[in-house]
Amino acid sequence: MREVEIVGVRVDMPANQPLVLLREVGGARVVPIWIGAVEASAIAFALQGTPTARPLTHELMATVVEALGDDLQRVEIVDVRDGIFYAELHFESGAVVEARPSDGIALALRAGATVLVAEDVLDAAGLVPESDEEAEVERFREFLDDVEPEDFG
Repeated sequence: MREVEIVGVRVDMPANQPLVLLREVGGARVVPIWIGAVEASAIAFALQGTPTARPLTHELMATVVEALGDDLQRVEIVDVRDGIFYAELHFESGAVVEARPSDGIALALRAGATVLVAEDVLDAAGLVPESDEEAEVERFREFLDDVEPEDFG
């Protein structure tokens, strides 16, 4: 397993499909995972620290886990088959729950948990950006500083 950082959420054109971009910590590979608009908004809200008037689903989940006396330690993206990614939530109590990666990432951001990707998933789905792509990732980071979650609505 390799730790990844959540670079951000973007919309892939021309399909207009949101994706979350993960970058391997201490490495060069980037993993794009196409996700739904609701999950894209949830991840963008968390990355930007945008407060909500009422708890969103992932905020509620984090609160419930805490109220039950447990702690989300890590989210592991464990497999990719036919372009579909699979993840697991690992709790301090030892419980392991299957989840969609997008939900796991949104929850991890709220709970301060680590996100890990299996080495074979990085080998299968990871891309090594070329220098122009690195510049694009940096421009994307700058874009994230100004984008609002409502832009994905």
